[in-house]
Amino acid sequence: MSLAGAAGWRFSKPSVVPGFGLTLGFSLAYLTLIILIPLAALLLRSASLGWPQFWAIATDARVLHALKLSFGASLLAALVNVVFGTVVAWVLVRYRFPGRRVIDAIVDLPFALPTAVAGIALTTLYAPRGWIGAIFAPLGVKIAYTPLGIVIALVFIGLPFVVRTVQPVMEEIDREVEEAAATLGAGRAQTLLRVLLPGLAPAITTGFALAFARAVGEYGSVIFIAGNLPLKTEIAPLLIVIKLEEYNYAGATAIAAIMLAISFAMLFVINLLQSWSRRRYG
Repeated sequence: MSLAGAAGWRFSKPSVVPGFGLTLGFSLAYLTLIILIPLAALLLRSASLGWPQFWAIATDARVLHALKLSFGASLLAALVNVVFGTVVAWVLVRYRFPGRRVIDAIVDLPFALPTAVAGIALTTLYAPRGWIGAIFAPLGVKIAYTPLGIVIALVFIGLPFVVRTVQPVMEEIDREVEEAAATLGAGRAQTLLRVLLPGLAPAITTGFALAFARAVGEYGSVIFIAGNLPLKTEIAPLLIVIKLEEYNYAGATAIAAIMLAISFAMLFVINLLQSWSRRRYG
């Protein structure tokens, strides 16, 4: 490094926010108190079981089914939200119509609505005698108290994460980009797939990760519409609560540790995809 470069590095213009050492120390202390210590306590408590007992809990048929249902429904709900959340964001950004602000506010409703209230409302609508459930009941389609009802509840609580993540990025895309693509002979599908989606890919991936993470740990809006039947519609968070009510704290922490490990692995893969999409399309 040259002398001028070293001098420029040492005497760079001070930042408005506090220095690196102070902000880094505060960040590490905050993350340690709020996240790392509780997670460490969770892992230590589950480790007290010993490997044979931990493996017995992890391979129990009821636990495996609950984990499969929770992660499978969460993944499906996140994928549905990616498609329809992106469409909703597109409509809100690209079009001006009466009631647009009302729809924009409704998107945030799952953020403000207590999850238990959302679960009761969804159950009322999709139960066999509910407004929507009664329409499908004669066709032999049961929504409430089935895995389908769980997916609908998770779609409801995860939609805002996709919309609010994609919407700001979509607002920054200039319309002239679409017009230029059309001028060069690109059709609507080509413009969407080759011009718009590459720029939205990182935001869509982030929205998917947020919706998925929110759905995996959801409890309040699901227990009412799920029916909570073991080996059928019982989700992993409910099974953890059942273990706690039985004073089986080690079993509850073991299931939670398994969920933590699976979630961490899936989010790690999603972060890798985000980094790849930013390098390719950024």
